[in-house]
Amino acid sequence: MRLPTPSTAAFLLATLVACAGAPALASAADDPLRSAIDSPKRSPENRSRDAARHPEETLRFFGITPTQHVLELWPGTGWYTEILAPLLAKEGKLTITNFDPNGPADATPTRLARELDAKLAADPATYGAVEGITVAPPEKLSLGADARYDLVLTFRNNHGWINGGYHDAVYREAFRVLKPGGVLGVVQHRAKEGADPVASAKTGYVPESAVIEAAQRAGFTLAARSEINANPKDTKDHPEGVWTLPPIYRLGERDRAKYEAIGESDRMTLRFVKPARAE
Repeated sequence: MRLPTPSTAAFLLATLVACAGAPALASAADDPLRSAIDSPKRSPENRSRDAARHPEETLRFFGITPTQHVLELWPGTGWYTEILAPLLAKEGKLTITNFDPNGPADATPTRLARELDAKLAADPATYGAVEGITVAPPEKLSLGADARYDLVLTFRNNHGWINGGYHDAVYREAFRVLKPGGVLGVVQHRAKEGADPVASAKTGYVPESAVIEAAQRAGFTLAARSEINANPKDTKDHPEGVWTLPPIYRLGERDRAKYEAIGESDRMTLRFVKPARAE
């Protein structure tokens, strides 16, 4: 029998560690999550990134079910919203935050808000039941009533919260609005450990310890971490930060093949739990 090489064995071990604690992937055609991910209603551009963003593995790791009330924080242009909305439409509920679409016309938050609003309005059959909460941090940051949600999700937003000076405030709000025993799922571009989070956030990366500590300060318990979204090729020292890499390619055609070969960023994937009762 041919034994695996050390590098192959290491890869297999890393894969097992990455998936520890996550439910097995479904293959049934009628599986609600798999159906939402495979939906032809998703944009081809977004579907092309599934291999880099691992939506099925990630959402299963967070323990999502079709009956939950889920809050998605800072959904951007709705990459994950395309999956979450149809998944939760029948038996659950999706609430998302958005910026004010009536803000200053030349402001990036206003542009993002208008793009997301247009996306939702263009397909009421898919997004008609999605509830929106307008945020304008740090002044306007309420995420709803106490203990309202089963699951709160955020994908690649911690650096923006640090840059804006309201990182801890978002975690406190997420803790407040989660039900006891509820889950906070976090995916974030990962800086080298030991990096200054304030400095690294400007490049889009945050040390994993800084994210964990912010969540713990708010009252969360770290339940599990996964390497589902890890990318060891990412050196995290690019000229334009994380935006040097795909899909942004901020340098344009300069060294594009190099950054294409690296792929999307190295990311932490963390599952936190709000204790069922006060400690």
